[in-house]
Amino acid sequence: MRKRAALIYGSVITGLTLLSGCVFQGEQSLQEMDPPQEQASTGQNNVEDNGTTSENGQEINQDQNQVIVETTERQLYLLDENGMVVPQTLLLPDHETKEYAKQALEYLVKGGPITNVLPSGFEAVLPAGTEINSLNLHDDGTLVVDVSKEFSEYRPEDELKILQSMTYTLTQFDSVERVKLQINGYDTDVMPVNGTPISDGYSRANGINLHLGDVVNLSDSKSVTVYYPTQHDDQIYYVPVTKRVEANNENMYETIVQTLVNGPGFDLNLQQVFNEGVQLVEKPKYTDGVLKLTFNENVLNNFDDQAVLSREVMDSLVLSLTEQPGVEAVSVEVENIDQVFSEQGEVLAEPVSRPQMVNTRRF
Repeated sequence: MRKRAALIYGSVITGLTLLSGCVFQGEQSLQEMDPPQEQASTGQNNVEDNGTTSENGQEINQDQNQVIVETTERQLYLLDENGMVVPQTLLLPDHETKEYAKQALEYLVKGGPITNVLPSGFEAVLPAGTEINSLNLHDDGTLVVDVSKEFSEYRPEDELKILQSMTYTLTQFDSVERVKLQINGYDTDVMPVNGTPISDGYSRANGINLHLGDVVNLSDSKSVTVYYPTQHDDQIYYVPVTKRVEANNENMYETIVQTLVNGPGFDLNLQQVFNEGVQLVEKPKYTDGVLKLTFNENVLNNFDDQAVLSREVMDSLVLSLTEQPGVEAVSVEVENIDQVFSEQGEVLAEPVSRPQMVNTRRF
């Protein structure tokens, strides 16, 4: 999954933002990253004084005598009830020392500060009691994370989930490309329980919620990350799944679409949102960052004589295809149909850009 600057939806389809949000918080500068270890002792406070504050830096509304805590949206990768690593966008209090990457990790600790804001159906991933001792960012984008010994107290089956959660949470910051690990100041080349190799660091290239599927020859396949919706209570959210697919650079877009059309598979507790018989009737066309897709009519749901494209179908296409280099937005057309409508009754006339954050829970 690659990082990019924040993008906005096309104006005629703003209804989609109620569900999608974005995979990342836009790109973060080094000023918002934890300072490298050798600079951490300076104690510089970069928070601007934007109003009356109390001794702990919280703004006070003098009219109502209420403490107003400034917050910032952050993407945290948590575990859902099916054990999948899923991005959730939460409001975290602004950190007075700008150590936002360290703060994000602290919110991944079970029983830690996330307890009061944990979404229903989700849980933190790092073992209870884990402390984040320090972060040290190298010039090549490697972030060395030093954790306490409590980090090692996890179940073997959670090892990859912990790696994926930490890596995807930290690489939302623009300067971070990969993550390496220290335990109480000592480098480790393998994870402490199951021995997963991490000497070269762990990055988004390693994937998330890995699923091999039916691919037999791994040497002739590629990894792609696609998004499938699922639901907890009345909340729909999107789960990234890295699959191995038989594809090359010439047919990558078609392969991703077909992977979505085929559905997540019986062994993943995720939703199939495409109708039977859905096909592309033209080869995808890429122009200046926009990928144009033309489907047959099976992609539609028909309500009140309107050709309606479901929100989940559109969101899955946009989130999955904008993972590919250079794709900034997706345009959908349907063969023999002049106007395609959203579920809100708006004409889908403009390309849809990748939202700024995924799973914002603002419904």
